[in-house]
Amino acid sequence: MAMWFRYLLQAMATGALVIARRGPGAFATRHPILHVLRGVLFTSAGAMAFLSLRWLPVGEFTALQMLTPLLVTLLAATQLGERVSTLRWALVAGSFGGALLVIQPDARDIKWAMLLPLALVGVNAAYQVLTSVLVREDEPGTLQLWTGIVATVLTTMALPWAGEWPAQRSLWALLGLMAVFSTLGHALLTQAYRHASASTLTPFLYAQVGFATLAGWLVFGHKPDFWTLLGIVVIAGCGAAGTWRAARA
Repeated sequence: MAMWFRYLLQAMATGALVIARRGPGAFATRHPILHVLRGVLFTSAGAMAFLSLRWLPVGEFTALQMLTPLLVTLLAATQLGERVSTLRWALVAGSFGGALLVIQPDARDIKWAMLLPLALVGVNAAYQVLTSVLVREDEPGTLQLWTGIVATVLTTMALPWAGEWPAQRSLWALLGLMAVFSTLGHALLTQAYRHASASTLTPFLYAQVGFATLAGWLVFGHKPDFWTLLGIVVIAGCGAAGTWRAARA
């Protein structure tokens, strides 16, 4: 239900802007199946994120998602034939070690759901690679429009199994805030990439790990231990170094 509310608002906002600017031509594409697949990946990633946050604190979850750019490196090397340096491979290995420090498989009772964030990384990486393929031929607005519509349709189909609608006004307010912030965040990030390079923006993107950890501490009372903090630093450091190295190449 939360996903449906978020995607509905995001699809409406994106659709209003893109269609007003380009008209029916905003839907034009030679790859409708790939756009639908991208929407399915996007929706699957959202579902995995919501489920992951039931078992994993916000800070650790956010840190694990920072593995996505490095997994994209692996996919680019194996599926797209791009050359990857020894240093980049070392950074991928280092980030995986940081993920193990965050999860600590020998220190806590691991359930199957604890692997969801790592599965989410894989889905996100596939989503990013597919995006890089589609953006070469279609406008970014077309990508966003198709993705928002597919996500809204899929979550609408799942509504009959979503349970009862929220009765408290506070929950509706939180749903609205989540939808507004996610939509605004996507819009601001898109604008940022229009005016700055990836190497400039990456430190800000990885800073969200620190803010998420702090929010988890202040809001939910979860104080990460030393090894978890070390893992978060390793993941963020390897990811930022990887992007910086790519920009210098």
